[in-house]
Amino acid sequence: MSSGGSKTAVYAALAADAGIAVAKFAGAAITGSSSMLAEAIHSVADTANQGLLLIGQKRAEQRPDRLHPFGYGRNRYFYAFVVALVLFSLGSLAAIDEGIHKIREPEHLSDPFVAIVILLVAMVLEGFSLATATRESRPFKQQSSWWAFIRNSRNPELPVVLLEDSGALIGLLLAFAGVGLTMVTGNPIWDGIGTLGIGILLGVIATVLIVEMKSLLIGEGATPSQDAAIRANLVDGTRIERVIHLETQYLGPEELLVAAKIAVAPGLAIADIATAIDDAEARVRAAVPIAERIYLEPDLYRERLG
Repeated sequence: MSSGGSKTAVYAALAADAGIAVAKFAGAAITGSSSMLAEAIHSVADTANQGLLLIGQKRAEQRPDRLHPFGYGRNRYFYAFVVALVLFSLGSLAAIDEGIHKIREPEHLSDPFVAIVILLVAMVLEGFSLATATRESRPFKQQSSWWAFIRNSRNPELPVVLLEDSGALIGLLLAFAGVGLTMVTGNPIWDGIGTLGIGILLGVIATVLIVEMKSLLIGEGATPSQDAAIRANLVDGTRIERVIHLETQYLGPEELLVAAKIAVAPGLAIADIATAIDDAEARVRAAVPIAERIYLEPDLYRERLG
């Protein structure tokens, strides 16, 4: 799974979030809208998050060394996990605190039409970023649902950008509703309610990302389809009769470790076993190209009784 699509989505999100953050802060200063301020903080968090994802990709490219013989691929998982924590702390908690404050002490908006215009522009930019992330994710998503893709993807950046951009669009709608209802009713408490809604939304998104990135950081195995392909290609039916035991783990989004104990046919010479193992590795790499590290242990199969 190439990181090219991930980088395209991250760069698109970075450009959109940076421009939106500046516009939102200007709008918040002009109007005094807490919803706009919460959205500005949200955009700052998103901008910082895209930078963290790019740092993770860069550090993952370091070559293996004696301290990290399997390489640095999991840097991408670590930085994506940090992104989830930033989104929760800087985005969700800050917005919830501001929303509660504005509900308790409502403040009238000045020139709310400015906020409406900025929110509309932000929606267009976020829509562009989300469309880019969707386009880059579609080849990896294949026939699965978007929720299944987010839950099962071993690529950390695309699910992060998809959830962030989706949350940003929903947050903009909440801010738009908060400002709009304040204009219609003349009651500024709606602005605070919109801000509180944004904070809760970001908290939910951050929690989903924390759970998913923690799982990747600890180490996830091959997907069911990859596992089936590996098992099928390890066995040739003549020299290698069956897979006794198989363990897999992602060392990074684009590198899979495969370790297996395989049953070889009785009576094979050592040279024939070595050739059979080499052929099995070649078949597995052809079927699952990211299976770069393969360790096979030959054994004789002894059927257990009882």
